[in-house]
Amino acid sequence: MNKGNKLHKIGRNREQRKALLRSLSNDLIIRGSITTTEAKAKALQPFVERMVTHAKKGTVASRRYVLRFLTKGASHKLFDEIAPTYNDRVGGYTRIIKAPIRVSDVSKMAIIELVK
Repeated sequence: MNKGNKLHKIGRNREQRKALLRSLSNDLIIRGSITTTEAKAKALQPFVERMVTHAKKGTVASRRYVLRFLTKGASHKLFDEIAPTYNDRVGGYTRIIKAPIRVSDVSKMAIIELVK
């Protein structure tokens, strides 16, 4: 019986995928919302939700965990501004909204944003 694979590979090897998710998550946390392809947005969503969950804990270990993936500026904003707003929220920190297709290569586009 086939089991579902939760990992979105988005056509890249492990190192490239990791670097892409780090870059996208830094941009998302700093800016609040970004426009990217639908596949990248779906791959990014669980990654960012995990970072917000760790930031809500606020422990030293969680800060070190988040700093492994995010830059200092993004992690400070995550811990100081974003995480306190989600104290009463159990999950669902991000939202994916479908956008019009990209004209140049007809890619499905999406806007991923942090829920207010």
